[in-house]
Amino acid sequence: MKTASFAILVVLLNGLLGWLTNLPQDVGADVPSGKLNSLSFAPFREGQGPLDEKFPTPEQIDADLRLMGEKTHSIRTYASAEGITPIIPTLARKHGLKMIQGAWLGSVKEDNKAEIAEVIRSANANPDVVKRVIVGNEVLLRGDLDSKKLIEYIREVKRSVKQPVSYADVWSMYMKYPELIKEVDFITIHILPYWEDEPITVDQAPAHIERIFKQVQREADAISPGKPILIGESGWPGEGRQRGWSVPSVVNEAKFIRALIKVANKNGFDYNIVEAFNQSWKSELEGVVGANWGLYSVDRKEVFPLTGLVYENPDWLNGTIASTIFFLGIVACCWKQLQSLSTMRLAFFLLFSQLLSSLLANMAENLWYTSYSDWQRFQTILTVGLNTVLAGLILQRGYGLLANQAANPKFGAWIYTLYIIFAGFAVYKTFGLALNGRYISFPTVSIYIPVVGVFGLMIISYITVRPRSLPIIEINRLAGHQNTKADQDKIMGYALLIMSLILTIWETKAFMVSRDFILAYPNVGERMGIAFIFSATNYQLLIWLMCLAILTLPLLVNGNKTDKE
Repeated sequence: MKTASFAILVVLLNGLLGWLTNLPQDVGADVPSGKLNSLSFAPFREGQGPLDEKFPTPEQIDADLRLMGEKTHSIRTYASAEGITPIIPTLARKHGLKMIQGAWLGSVKEDNKAEIAEVIRSANANPDVVKRVIVGNEVLLRGDLDSKKLIEYIREVKRSVKQPVSYADVWSMYMKYPELIKEVDFITIHILPYWEDEPITVDQAPAHIERIFKQVQREADAISPGKPILIGESGWPGEGRQRGWSVPSVVNEAKFIRALIKVANKNGFDYNIVEAFNQSWKSELEGVVGANWGLYSVDRKEVFPLTGLVYENPDWLNGTIASTIFFLGIVACCWKQLQSLSTMRLAFFLLFSQLLSSLLANMAENLWYTSYSDWQRFQTILTVGLNTVLAGLILQRGYGLLANQAANPKFGAWIYTLYIIFAGFAVYKTFGLALNGRYISFPTVSIYIPVVGVFGLMIISYITVRPRSLPIIEINRLAGHQNTKADQDKIMGYALLIMSLILTIWETKAFMVSRDFILAYPNVGERMGIAFIFSATNYQLLIWLMCLAILTLPLLVNGNKTDKE
């Protein structure tokens, strides 16, 4: 009866916490009734993308544009000659959409010729649909072309079409290459606070957009007075890696979009939101964060509404139910054994079991959602599977400690082995983050179980093992495994420590060497201080470092051979 009562209380507590942590949030004023000004449109779906030249069907593009016709007045495209993009203007006309049509430029001359030829043909053939033309997108930022060659392409298109012609890039590129201002009919700038060299909070973003727009306007008016300006891209990621104070989340994405529209309407800014649909193919270039900028998911479900309250995870109940099923399965399997535990130890074991069950459910949901290929899904299945096995072994070991039972050497060996595997994984991932972590998400979710599970075993050991001393939290003692590789354990522990230090240094260094950051803070000392603050207040980074510290501690503590409790 005691076990059943506690289990019910734990289930109710889990449901209450799930509800409280997923309450709908106020993200600002509703978007005024009517359609959006313009949306970036790439028609790729799951398993499609330009990198491997897998393109959507005409029927899929037609369905997308039907949806866009209900949401926006105009769409911005980025390429004209690839795949079946030439049919977009015809389908856009069908659904009452106007277009800002782009020609994608890169380093390959023949491809550029094809793009220029097609955008000219399309603009002349569809003047009622194609209202503006953009020649090149961030080609200067990528370094694919120099400004002289880009201007030649711009002039070629201007001679050949009647529509206004522009070039699109981050706003600082127009400041770096002011000669472009004279060449274009309108200036197209990207203002993406998340990607700025000095990333800011989502609440600071509206003022930042207004300030940057007016700064570019002043510079442009000094060169070519009265030239129109289009915010060609502005948005916020709904998932992925935190940069400085810029935190990706669905709530922040919704908050940013509503604030952007408010600022644009207030100042009369012309804008295009990036983007209509999440693009899973971008994960190959920009990680999870690159794939999650859409108002709609890759399977065409609304990520968040433009009016009313917003849920960070509207499907939270599914995860809560799954974790409850896991927990009840554990209780059912251990029902007889649990009767022997004292009240306090029983309560702790049940809470510990529910916590691990919730982490497993959250891990499976998060990793699957951010898996965009068969290989990534295989990794997700493997990661969740290994975590599930480790969770079961840790619970068995935790129960043994609470029940004062002798350790099972075979189970102990498995706990130890899996722990070392996950520690090695953490070293590898931390090295990647330090080496080139701009697009790599912190893999905290993948090591939930070894971190929280072993920390739970530390607490249980403190409760049950006498005498209490630091050696009781050594990994072999915790796992119930014979300590035969103490020196190797320490090597792994020191590797985790070193990688933690390198990651912190490199995270700070990444800000310090950024061009705009240097311009904003020319004094090295001040720049170093601000860069360190960005790193020290990055909560995703801090959580990852804390996980590494928990993984490290049992590896570096000196312990004797496992006691046969």
